[in-house]
Amino acid sequence: MNYVIIAMQIIVGLSILNVWLIQNKKATKWRGGTASTIIEEFEAYGLPKWSCYFIGSLKVILAILLIASIWYPAIKEFAALGLALLLLGSIAMHFKIKDPLYKSFPAFLFFVMCTLIAASSHIKLYF
Repeated sequence: MNYVIIAMQIIVGLSILNVWLIQNKKATKWRGGTASTIIEEFEAYGLPKWSCYFIGSLKVILAILLIASIWYPAIKEFAALGLALLLLGSIAMHFKIKDPLYKSFPAFLFFVMCTLIAASSHIKLYF
C-alpha cells in the first residue's frame, strides 16, 4: 500500500472533519467574503441555509469514508471523487464572489489531493 496516498487520505479526511465539525463557527482567513462562520459563508455565496447543512453532511460522510477506505479500499475512489467534486464547487464559489485567490487555496489543494487519491487506484504513482 502506498503510504503517501494513505497520508493524503488522513490529511484530507481529518481536515474536512475539522472544518465542518470543529471550526464551523470560527472565523478563518479562508472563509468566503467577510464571513466568520460556515453559515455566513454560504450566505455570502448566495446559497440558502439548507444547502450548508446538505453540503456539510455530504462532506462529513465522504471524509469519514475516505479515512475508512484505508481499510476498505473499494470505497476509496468514490469518496475521493465525491470530495473532489464538492471541492470544485467550493473553488467556484470563491471565484463567484471574487474572493482573493488565496482564499480558495485549501479547497484547491484538497481537490488535487483527492484527484491523486482517486487516480491511485488506476495508475502507479511514483511518490
